[in-house]
Amino acid sequence: MSLEFRHIAHVYGQVRALEDVSFTAPAGEITCLLGASGCGKSTLLALAAGMLRLQQGSILIGGEVIADARVSPPPEDRPVGLVFQDGALFPHMDLAANVAFGLPKPRRGEAEDWLAQVGLAGLGGRYPHELSGGQQQRAALARAMAPGPRVLLMDEPFASVDIVLRRKLRRDCRIILRERGATTVLVTHDPAEALDIADRIAVMEAGRIVQFASPQELRDHPASAAVGAMFGGAQVVPGTRGEGGFATSFGLWPARCAAGAVPAGGALDLLVHADALDLAAEEGGLRVRDCHVQGRGVRVVLVAPDGAEITAETESPVDPAARYRVTPRPGTLRAFARG
Repeated sequence: MSLEFRHIAHVYGQVRALEDVSFTAPAGEITCLLGASGCGKSTLLALAAGMLRLQQGSILIGGEVIADARVSPPPEDRPVGLVFQDGALFPHMDLAANVAFGLPKPRRGEAEDWLAQVGLAGLGGRYPHELSGGQQQRAALARAMAPGPRVLLMDEPFASVDIVLRRKLRRDCRIILRERGATTVLVTHDPAEALDIADRIAVMEAGRIVQFASPQELRDHPASAAVGAMFGGAQVVPGTRGEGGFATSFGLWPARCAAGAVPAGGALDLLVHADALDLAAEEGGLRVRDCHVQGRGVRVVLVAPDGAEITAETESPVDPAARYRVTPRPGTLRAFARG
């Protein structure tokens, strides 16, 4: 079942948390709400869950309105499952009892099966305090999915887990969610996490959806320089369009570097990826400020005469004492009018 938001707006006193938000999380896919703290993503999730009353707009599951400004049922009366940042397991219950809590009595024997599905087979008799953070989050996922909700809502579910375990946990969760065909909406502020787990990403800024797209489309066709800079080692370079190319602090970049349409005249934000920059030794070029080996490649921070910095990634040897010219490869730069 898809989860659809239509023209959602929400205010806290004089603060507008959401402004005319509309999008659809497709059935069976994982959709991430991505943005900085205070952009409205958790408010949107809370409205879908029923923890906040809808002030404007409507929310639909499978094409059926479940909440609008007139009707706003509580969480227990909505076909949704919830997973929070801390798991929110009942500390006085063992795992089997936690998972069985939302199941009718005839189905409570399924708890162990659900624990096995999330990699916790045989741990039903343990209590939350006896588990690692990752195990607690797996148990919380099992508890949320066991009743068979049509939609699963997850609010920063991996934030309290250490980074190494976080990568494994979110990839394991993606496999489980995709196998179960769950329609999932997950809140995160971490672009890497969104790229790692999401089928689609709704990028939020100041209470609005600024782009809703697949991870690949967000990298290749961002709606703005700010959106593009969130993904894939991209960075924004101020520039202006002139004869033959783009004037920047790092020199004149040829017009052939650009992909797609280029705004006419005025100040530009040039979006470039670190791994799409070519370096060439050049006397009087940019100074190397830092050089750091990463696997088979090297990350280089270069400094222009005016103090502006740019980062490049290359597999070629770099001499920290040398100077370099840096140029985007043809068709890799995207230009946006500076707002």
